[in-house]
Formats: sequence, C-alpha cells, structure tokens
Amino acid sequence: MESEKLEISVPVIATRGIVVFPNQDIMIEVGREKSMNAVEESNNYFNGHVWLVSQKDILVDDPTEHDLFTFGTLCRIKTVKRKEGFLRVTFSGLQRATLVRMSEDDRMFFASVLPQESMSGDAMEEMALIRRIAKELENVAATNVNFPTEMINQLTKGVSALQLSDQFAQYFPLNLEKKQALLETLNINERLMLIIGELQTEKQISSIEQDINDRVKERIEDNQREYYLREKLRAIKEELGDVGIKDEDGDDLRSIIENNPYPDNIKAKALEELSRFEMLPAASGESGVIRTYLDWLLKTPWWQMTEDNEDLNAVRAVLDGDHYGLEKVKDRIMEYLAVKTMTKSLNAPIICLVGPPGVGKTSLAKSISNALNRKFIKASLGGVRDEAEIRGHRRTYLGSMPGRIIQGMKKAGVINPVFLIDEIDKMASDYKGDPSSAMLEVLDPEQNKLFSDHYLEEAYDLSNVMFIATANYLDNIPPALRDRLEVIQLSSYTEDEKLHITRRHLIPKQMLVNGLKPTQALFSDEAILYLIRHYTREAGVRQLERQIAALCRKSVLAVLKDGKKKISITPKKIVEMLGKEVYEFGKKE
Repeated sequence: MESEKLEISVPVIATRGIVVFPNQDIMIEVGREKSMNAVEESNNYFNGHVWLVSQKDILVDDPTEHDLFTFGTLCRIKTVKRKEGFLRVTFSGLQRATLVRMSEDDRMFFASVLPQESMSGDAMEEMALIRRIAKELENVAATNVNFPTEMINQLTKGVSALQLSDQFAQYFPLNLEKKQALLETLNINERLMLIIGELQTEKQISSIEQDINDRVKERIEDNQREYYLREKLRAIKEELGDVGIKDEDGDDLRSIIENNPYPDNIKAKALEELSRFEMLPAASGESGVIRTYLDWLLKTPWWQMTEDNEDLNAVRAVLDGDHYGLEKVKDRIMEYLAVKTMTKSLNAPIICLVGPPGVGKTSLAKSISNALNRKFIKASLGGVRDEAEIRGHRRTYLGSMPGRIIQGMKKAGVINPVFLIDEIDKMASDYKGDPSSAMLEVLDPEQNKLFSDHYLEEAYDLSNVMFIATANYLDNIPPALRDRLEVIQLSSYTEDEKLHITRRHLIPKQMLVNGLKPTQALFSDEAILYLIRHYTREAGVRQLERQIAALCRKSVLAVLKDGKKKISITPKKIVEMLGKEVYEFGKKE
C-alpha cells in the first residue's frame, strides 16, 4: 500500500537518444504531436510535471510502449517557446522513476511511475572513487580539447558524489546505452565505477591519437605542414588497417593492365608509367599528369570491336528506307561493303561525299552505321586551324590532351566505328600548323595503321575504322588530301526525288514533331509540287522541310482554334498559309 501512495501519474514524452538526469536542466525541441500534447497537458493539469523516457531505437517515428525503456526521469517544465511547427522546451530533472503501468489515448501517453532514490555506498570508498575520478578527469582534459572543463571546476568546489555523477552523465559524450545504464544504476559508488571505466576508455583513445601524432612527427620535418597532414591521414588508415587510396588506385590499374588483352607495347608502356606513378608522392603535380595519361591509354579501345552486319540485302534495305534516290552513292557503298566482306579488310580509299547543303551527306553516314550495326562517331572540322586538334598535344604542356581522332575513338569504345569527318573543306591553317596535313596520315589507308598521336606517344591502328568525309566544295580541299579520297558527288535532287522525299520522310517527321495525326492534315501531290516550285529554290530539302513545318504549325492552330477535324493542303491553301509565291516557275519559258 505504501508503494502505491508513492506512485505518480503524469503525461509521457518519448525522446530520441536523449537521457535527462536529476538536478540537470536540458533544452529539447519537441515536434511530435503526442509529445506537444503532453507538454500542453502537463502545464494545464499536472503543474508542469512529465515523465521523460528515451526510446530504444531513435529511428522509430511513432513509438509504442514496447519501444520505450522502463526507466526514465520525472521532470518539471521550466520554459516553453513556441516555434513554427515545434516547441523549444527546457526541462529540469527532478528524480529517477520507473514505469509501473502505461496507458494511451488518441492524444498522448500517460504513465504511473514510481520515483527511485539514489543509494549511498561506503563513505571511504566513495571518497577514493571521487579522488580517482578527479585524477582521470585531469588526464583526459589535458589531451582532449573537447572535454567539458566545468566538471573539473565542480570537483574543486567539493560537490557531492550524487551531483557529480549526474552532471558527468548529462554532459560527457556517451552513447544512449551507456547513458541509460548510468540512469538505471541507483548505487552511487557503482555509478562512479562506471564513470571511471568511461574515463579510462577515453584516456586510451586519446593515447592512441597521441601515438599516431608522434609517429607522424618522426617521419617529417617541422616546416612540411601539408606533408604532415597527409602522413597523419596515412597513419590513421594504418591504425584502422585500411590501405591508402593511391595504393588501391595503383593496384586497380595494375589489375586492369594485366587482365586485359592490350598489345604488348601498350602493356609495357602502361606498366612503366604506373611504376613512376606509384613512386611519386600524391601531392606531386606530375602524379596527376601520369594518372590522366594512364586513363587515356587504358580507356582508348585497342582490341574491342563490334560484329558487322554482313547481310548485304538487309544493308541495302536500310539505306533505301532511310534515303530516296542517291542510287550512285548507294551502289558505291554496297560495292565497298561487298569487297570488305569478301577480303575481310577495309584497305580501300576513304569515301568523301561532296554536295551542296541539305542533300543528306551527314544523314547518309548515320544510315551506313545503322545498316552495319556499327558505332557512329562524328568530328566536325569546320574552323579547325591547329594541328594539335588532329594529332594532340605533347604531354609536357599543361592541360594537354589527345586530338579529335583519339577522342572520338575513346568515345566510340571500339576499334571499328563509322567515323564521320564533317566539313573537311572548312579546315584552315595558321602559324600553329596545318591540320589538313595532319589529316593526310589519318585518311591514307597505307599509313593509318600506325597513326601517331602526340599525347599517346604510341602508334594507333585506324585501319579498321570506316572513315566517311563530307564537303560542300571540292576546290577547298588541298590537292594532296583530295588525292587520298574517293569523291562521290551528291548533286541536287530532282523534282521527282524531292516529291518522294517529302512524302516519305519530311511530312511524317514534321507531323510527328508538331503533334498532328496522319488524318488531320492531308497533303496532295499537287500541293507538294506547288510548294517545291514556288516556295523553294535549293539543291537540298532543308528549306522545303521548314516550309512543311510552317504548314504543320498553322494546321495545328486551325485544328485547335477553329475546331477543324481535317485540313486539306492544296495550292490555294498554301498561298493562304504561307503568303504569295516566293519564286516564279516556268513563266519566262
């Protein structure tokens, strides 16, 4: 009956990883709805009394009775400050208290708790323990700058063992389990023993840190601050049994070199550079240069290749599906592929497609790569005037890198892509060199087996690459370079070819881009011819595609604004949409 009289019924606040000790004040941000309700209820009906108890797992958002410890602290609320979405509450610990029973409603937890008194032990033992703690505290504080020195000051004032133990438990950096153990230990002397154990652990950690510092200082000179910091990191990793990052990097690179079928000269070069890399300090600028070089050397393809599609009928079907007309070009490409299939070699002149803008030179090269199932890489040489753009920079220069050819090969990842060299007639030359001269080696089937890039410094085999060059004007290509190319002229499209291209490719593409269904805009052949004759005058079909795009956009507007279900594109409709005719056709004749 006496124990029942001591029971106290109060609201419950569950904390995440926080343990409150008697005679200690602590500020906690309360944000969960049940906890905020408990604060309100406590202030209104319980004279500010609450039972604070920690939950076993701090990640649980909505704890139940089974998620809470049964040993907590009876507290009084001192101050409450309202913030947006939470309360900032200062609690004052009153007494340890154990749970008798707990109830819950929709708003909060209530608990009946039994206050617990701390028990004093042998007085002489207590004095000895206090003296030992004072000595341990001084040792720890001397080596640990983060240690709260207020506790040493409290000792000199002669505070009680009870107050000292609770203050230590509140402010010393301990994990939740150790703080909970100190809360549940009622015998003061046993509590002091636990504190001595924690101080000795902290002393050992500080000693290990000091040992690491001493070992580092033995290796270096006083004025090498950066080197000191790096060696300290190395010593810490050795203490933990970890291997250095650079050592791991070197081991990974060595494994890549030895476990892949690189050519013998590349393996030898890579291993030589790797040995230099491992000998240099990590802070050395040369170390980064060598690491970047190894990346380029090992990631450039040396043996990887894709399987070609050798079904010539399927290849022709893809070419015919992607492009209408251009029969001479397609026939030459089919001959080229037939010889390659027969001889298993690409030792043939480089194809150069020459023609005005818009006739499909670039898209034809993409179509060839799709037909062959090869990777497609494009390098545009318009405006290139530096030889290093083709051959790369020497490694002695800051920021050096390989040329466009090796960059393209690395991006392709295989040794047999379709490599489009666009705008080969737009190269220029100045005091930095003549890039067209560097292209002679790239595009000569007799020389490109041993292409020399200044950055790689090792011969690279380009003989498996299918090079296709494009140009607008043959006269702008230097004679020596033109001699290495097999020129295929793409003249302007005829009216009939433009009609078929428009019907097969341009109209479906623009209707898809502009969100039109095939039934919403109907183009007659008469309208297409009228558009070709009176609104375009070009070799290719780019302007024609722009005009079709304009018609599609205006059709979309008519469908949405005027509610029309179908737009018939006729010559009369074209004049309405695009304005009067731009070009006269056949009138002078």
